[in-house]
Amino acid sequence: MSDTPKDVPVRDAATIIAVKDRMSDDPQVLMGQRGAKAAFMPNKFVFPGGAVDAADAEIALAAAVDPTCRARLDEDAATGIHHALAIAAIRELWEETGLILGTPGTWDGEIHRDWADFAATGHLPSAEGLQFVFRALTPPGRPRRFNARFFLADADRIIGDPEDFSRASDELSHLQWIPLSRVRSFDLPFITEVVLAEVTARIRDTRPPASVPYFRNDDEESLFLRLRGYPMPMEG
Repeated sequence: MSDTPKDVPVRDAATIIAVKDRMSDDPQVLMGQRGAKAAFMPNKFVFPGGAVDAADAEIALAAAVDPTCRARLDEDAATGIHHALAIAAIRELWEETGLILGTPGTWDGEIHRDWADFAATGHLPSAEGLQFVFRALTPPGRPRRFNARFFLADADRIIGDPEDFSRASDELSHLQWIPLSRVRSFDLPFITEVVLAEVTARIRDTRPPASVPYFRNDDEESLFLRLRGYPMPMEG
């Protein structure tokens, strides 16, 4: 019998899918491997990302989320959550890879400790160019549950060398840009494979999507919905 509690709280989370050589025949996505002892998805290759922190709502953005994406992010969610989600995505990219999505600028007032190193680079976080492309709810019975939003970001918007991971934390190992033609040979979580299918289908479209897939797992059923759309029938 599993010792996993059935009432694990669901946390909002944000994930960055950074894409390099987006218009080429074989674009690359940035991924890293979680540790063998991680409570959530051990050993799996994942995109940088993590839970929204309480302070994320208070951090200013140099450029806000696109209005279309903002409307999708706020749908079936706490009003105004789009801001904290974008900040969390940028913060997680910085913490886990050492890469900066931002613009040159000086911070006003006291700098939150989680952002001190980012601010020291002389940049402000910016959501310009972020595309909200997928949302997924972790199924019940897992040791961690997240209501995760996935953002697509072009590597051209990364400040500095996108191959330089020298400032990364140790949360992800084997950080690398993986060609889409090879990515499914890696040990991926199921939901990551689903997200990759969506990303591959729209990789060259830089416009905010008109609707966003939402893979919702709850105690009653699993539904594949579209924000600003209708339920999508599941095969099988």
